[in-house]
Amino acid sequence: MSGDGVHVGEVALGVGDRFCLIGGPCVVESLEFTTHMASAIQEITDRLGIDLVFKASFDKANRTSASGYRGGGMESGLAILQQVRESVGVPVVTDIHESWQAAPVAEVVDLLQIPAFLCRQTDLLLAAAVTGKPINVKKAQFLAPGDMRHVVAKLEDGGASGIIVTERGSSFGYHELVVDFRGLPQLRELGHPIVFDATHSVQRPGAAGGSSGGDRRFVPALARAAVAVGVDALFMEIHEDPDNAPSDGPNMVRLADLEDLLTSLLAIWQVARANPGPEWPS
Repeated sequence: MSGDGVHVGEVALGVGDRFCLIGGPCVVESLEFTTHMASAIQEITDRLGIDLVFKASFDKANRTSASGYRGGGMESGLAILQQVRESVGVPVVTDIHESWQAAPVAEVVDLLQIPAFLCRQTDLLLAAAVTGKPINVKKAQFLAPGDMRHVVAKLEDGGASGIIVTERGSSFGYHELVVDFRGLPQLRELGHPIVFDATHSVQRPGAAGGSSGGDRRFVPALARAAVAVGVDALFMEIHEDPDNAPSDGPNMVRLADLEDLLTSLLAIWQVARANPGPEWPS
């Protein structure tokens, strides 16, 4: 890993002594709601001394059902994210699903995200790499941690300015995911900052009929374990009222619960950083 880590706006992952949260609602809703969420999360992270990269998707192109809510679309979603970025003063990240989206999205956001299901799509990876923006690529649910070396190699060969690799659980039979924490040090060996996605790891794909289910009760336990093993940032989807959210509600963290959870995670992260294992960069 480069000694400079990966810079997402003013946030640096993989270096320094500040913990980072990549977080926000699953999907861009209204400008008012998205701005409110970004401001509320930032107030919490500022109090705790945690860096924030705000996340919201302009399009949920991989919904279980064709009738599932996808968001307001690319044009309106990017306009909202740009306003949030400027008014709140926080770096932002969003997903891209098709190669042609990479360039216009990169003009607005600080970090491009490659969804787990699409992490082997060569053209998508290369289109993201040439934008000059750092890339957060999620490990597919169907890949072993070591297989991500091929994904990372594509991004490196494409000239990506910065690469972040995110663990988000592995398929475990039907409608279930499991997290093998041995995978975190294996991903660390790829030489780039690593992130743990605590909310998608408790997802139950397709288990709610026409949508994915999940169980947010297990988010704190998995997040604590990952931070103890050693990660550079934590990814969590957060919503003021997840039970009525248009997408991924069952596994999102309630905004009201966020500060207490981050306080406990920060304490564990500080201990882990003070007592690094061999998987941590020197």
